[in-house]
Amino acid sequence: MDTTNQPDVTFVIAAYNSADTIIPAIESALLQEGVTLEVVVVDDKSSDTTRDVVASIAERDPRVRLIALENNLGPGGARNAGIDAALGSWIAVLDSDDAIHPNRTTRMIARAETSSAHIAVDNLNVVYTDGRAKETMFEDAFLEQRGVLTLEDFIASNILFRSTFNFGYMKPMFRRDFLNAQKLRFHPTLRIGEDYLLLASALAVCGICAIEPSPGYVYNIREGSISRVLELHHVDAMIAADGEFLASHTLSPAAMTAQTQRTRSLIEARHFLMLVSGIKRRSISDVLKIAARDPVALRHLRMPIEVRLRKLRDSLFPSSVTTGMKRQAL
Repeated sequence: MDTTNQPDVTFVIAAYNSADTIIPAIESALLQEGVTLEVVVVDDKSSDTTRDVVASIAERDPRVRLIALENNLGPGGARNAGIDAALGSWIAVLDSDDAIHPNRTTRMIARAETSSAHIAVDNLNVVYTDGRAKETMFEDAFLEQRGVLTLEDFIASNILFRSTFNFGYMKPMFRRDFLNAQKLRFHPTLRIGEDYLLLASALAVCGICAIEPSPGYVYNIREGSISRVLELHHVDAMIAADGEFLASHTLSPAAMTAQTQRTRSLIEARHFLMLVSGIKRRSISDVLKIAARDPVALRHLRMPIEVRLRKLRDSLFPSSVTTGMKRQAL
């Protein structure tokens, strides 16, 4: 490849019915300071005017490219199309309803180069559209102390029914040559947890992930219905994907311990959803069967079901409460 005009970074934005939110996302990428860049927007066969909005921006700014998919591929497939088309030395994932601060990219690249890292993640500002005060997801000192993100820490933070915020919310930047050399891409059919699986796989092949402790990513939370999120087949797909992950990688004892706990939490979530379904259907026999199979699932009923479902929603699907491509991932 001719690297004479190679941009420092390619922002990959997968979009689905994102006409109302995508302009600020693209503009925030174009305003990055101290780097050369391109923005690749992959429209996943939207039914709104997303393509027209992006095409209009691309006409005015040659750094923006639109890839219009003929078929809906889901979040993983759409992002893979963007990665395949990317020219930058780094590839940054940006959701179509989020934004980034102007100095984010230079800080992350500098942090990665200092650590000879293949991947970089950073802190997040969480913005609620319902009027709640903005907050920073992690304490800067907490991330600074870590320096790098290990596989065991990443898996351990993605165990269900624990804290709302975890490392799974972080939006990574990858060296493009690392992704290609390791043949790493998003899972093409997984609709929930594809972000988790890609970063876990990158860490499992000895990818070094530097942590920039200052917040550079603006994570917008738009509250919505949880009825579409907690479906049994989504959890089953995640369990199957984790099985593929374990079959493909040899984990350290610490990472394996964390994975065992994560697997248990996924199975627990599965049984809890089955229990809730049985209660809604007033099927006493089904409730008794699940309770006998997994008594731990009953413990979650100490908390109101709606509250527990919301907590499960937040730990399972960090991006599920928002719109655009995030909502499509459900």
